[in-house]
Amino acid sequence: MFDLSWKITVGKYRLSMLSSVEITRSVEQLSDTAVIVLPGSCFNKALEVEQQIKRGDRVEIELGYDGDSKVEFEGYLESISTDDGSIKLQCEDALYTLRIAVANKEFVNPDIKDILNYILPQGMGLVCDYSFRYDKYVIENATAYQVLKKLQEETKANIYLKGSELHVHPQYREIFGNAWYSFQTNIEKSNLEYKNAEDRKVEVVVEGKGNDGKVIRETAGEKGGDTITLKIDGVSDRASLRNLANEQLKVKSYTGYSGSFTGWLIPWCDAGFAVTLFDLDYEHKNGTYYATEVITSMSSSGGSRTIKLGRKI
Repeated sequence: MFDLSWKITVGKYRLSMLSSVEITRSVEQLSDTAVIVLPGSCFNKALEVEQQIKRGDRVEIELGYDGDSKVEFEGYLESISTDDGSIKLQCEDALYTLRIAVANKEFVNPDIKDILNYILPQGMGLVCDYSFRYDKYVIENATAYQVLKKLQEETKANIYLKGSELHVHPQYREIFGNAWYSFQTNIEKSNLEYKNAEDRKVEVVVEGKGNDGKVIRETAGEKGGDTITLKIDGVSDRASLRNLANEQLKVKSYTGYSGSFTGWLIPWCDAGFAVTLFDLDYEHKNGTYYATEVITSMSSSGGSRTIKLGRKI
């Protein structure tokens, strides 16, 4: 039996009490987040954390077993709420530092790299192997964070900070590590569904609208199943639209599992990992998948990781 271990620092303070913590790391969301829940009082005395910590304080969370903890989250305190009898600390990774206003600008025929180089603050590098071209792109009364979020939603690129560099890559391009799970040994709960590719009929339709108002449409996949439609204003470049349609088809149409499963804090697993599943009863279903999201939780009931699978790789 393992004993839970944790170490959480906010600003210059190390927390001594904890109700729960939940960390969400995802390649589909712009930033990783953490929610730290503290008891609202101790020995019938209300805790007044606002006097010790403040928005923008650095946050580091370590979790593990038997004193062997691993850093699960690094970021900043985004907000403090005390509405339901407990104290909630909402935290965000280093993309929090990009919640800064950028000067208004209109780009003509820019690639995504041109926009990114404009919004990034001095001292932050860019590593980008993703190409997507707009006819026109307008920044008006927006923060760098808001621009990044819009670019991710429209292009479906993986965008994340690593040290002092912003990374922008096609989905599933980078694999950050490996984890192995067995239905017989270390999967506690499963919400997975196995399907063959022919049962996942998907048609992806990407519609771009140029400056002249003309709609350009590119499709991938086949009719007879689900239809996914993406609409992007200011884009008429067929190569960009076609590439987006093909990449989204790969995400949605494959033979294998979809859904999520829950294990423990061991093994370590993160979003962007290659997750290999083993099943001694159905060995033909064994395979490796891309983890798109990992939710790590700890409370008095124990520690767990819920892993959402992307396509088979």
